[in-house]
Amino acid sequence: MTSTGFRSPWQGVWSLDVIVNRRIRRPRTTGVTMVIDTGLGATALRDILALAGEHIDHWKFGFGTSALMPLPILEEKLALLHARDLLTYPGGTLLEAAIVQQHCRVFMRHAKDLGFRAVEISEGTIDLPGDRRRRVIECARDSGLVAITEVGRKDPKRQPGAEELAEQALKDLAWGASWVIIEGRECGQGIGIYDQKGGIRTGFLDEIIRLVGDSAPRLIWEAPLRPQQAYLVCRFGANVSLGNIRPQECLALEALRCGLRFETFSTIAHQSMDSGRWDPTRVEDAVGIEPARSEK
Repeated sequence: MTSTGFRSPWQGVWSLDVIVNRRIRRPRTTGVTMVIDTGLGATALRDILALAGEHIDHWKFGFGTSALMPLPILEEKLALLHARDLLTYPGGTLLEAAIVQQHCRVFMRHAKDLGFRAVEISEGTIDLPGDRRRRVIECARDSGLVAITEVGRKDPKRQPGAEELAEQALKDLAWGASWVIIEGRECGQGIGIYDQKGGIRTGFLDEIIRLVGDSAPRLIWEAPLRPQQAYLVCRFGANVSLGNIRPQECLALEALRCGLRFETFSTIAHQSMDSGRWDPTRVEDAVGIEPARSEK
C-alpha cells in the first residue's frame, strides 16, 4: 500500500484509521474510481478536486463533450487534472466517430497534443473487426497514450452475452489495454450486468467473473447508481474499480468503499460484534481522554 500524503481529519481515532485504511492509496491499478464528466466548468472542477481529488483516479470527458467546449476551458481543465496526476481521456463515442471518418491515427495524435493521457476504445455503437480493434489499441499505445477499452453495447436490444464480453476483455488485455471497462452507460439500466430497473443480474455477473479469472481486478465496472455501487463494493470489497461516477458523488462513493455508509458499515458492525471485537454493553476505557476541567 502506497501513500500520497493524504491525512484524514479524524486520524488518530484508531477505529476510524482502520476503516479508512481499507483502501489502497493512489497511485493504484485496482480500486480505481473513474469519473464521467458531462459538462463540468473549470471552477466547479477546482472545488471537486480540492474536496475529493485524493479519491479519484480516472477522469473521462463523457461521449463527445470535449469536442464541444471552448479550447481554453478544455486546456484549463486538463491542466487542473494533471496537477492531481489523474488519468484523463475523451469518451469512446468520440473515437468511434473519428473511426467512421477514417481518422483514427489523426485522432490519437490530436488527443496527445491536447494533453489527454489515455483514450477509451469502444464499440458502443459501431462494429469493429477483431483485427481492426487490435490495431486501434496499438495505435493508441504507439501515440504514447494509455489504451483503455470498453466492452458491451449501448443499445439495450443488442446486448452481448457474458461469454462474448469476457472473451473480448481478455483479448483486449492481451493486445495491450491497461483496463477494460464493462459498459453500463450513464443510466445503468438494461445494459450489461444491469436489468431494466438497474438491478444486478447476478448470474450474468458471476459468469463474467468466472470466465475472466485472474484478470478480474483489471475490469472497471460502470456503476452510475448508488445501489449498484453498494452491491459491487459489498461483493468484491473496497478496492473494486468503478466507473461513470458523477463528480459530485466521489466523496460519497469513497465513504461507501471505506465502510462509512449504512450499506457497508452495517457489515463491519455485525462482524465486529460477532467476532467479539465490539461489545455494545462494554464501557470504553478512559485511556487517552483528558478529564474535564472543573470550573471554579
